[in-house]
Amino acid sequence: MSGAVEAVQQCLIAALNAHQPLMSVITGIYDGPPPRADFPYIAMATGPALDWSFKGGTGRELSLALSVHDDGTSAERLHRVMALVEDALAGGLADGGGWQVVTFGFRRARVLRSAVSPWNGLIEYRARVLQKPAPGA
Repeated sequence: MSGAVEAVQQCLIAALNAHQPLMSVITGIYDGPPPRADFPYIAMATGPALDWSFKGGTGRELSLALSVHDDGTSAERLHRVMALVEDALAGGLADGGGWQVVTFGFRRARVLRSAVSPWNGLIEYRARVLQKPAPGA
């Protein structure tokens, strides 16, 4: 993975952590599904990182996914958490880690559940970022 992925994930997590209504209903945000966590929680996932460079600079197009997990008897709370995630990220992301966020937007969401597992909601975003020139370059 590139530094772009890490930088954008940190900005995304900061935006989620700053959204108090979301943080008041989830137990945490994790890099992946934790072995033992109380529901509901969010786990990060990373999709493909594609080249988005141009002649004068380095760029990446990133696919970012947030997986929301809940053990409720219905999907009501899961849908509420997913809506709060979308609210938290509606304003986009700040630049960070030497990368400028050029575009950031919602791609899709879906809810899944099997008979033997908790509710899972997947929310996907796309970010296009450009590497900022090093100071003095």
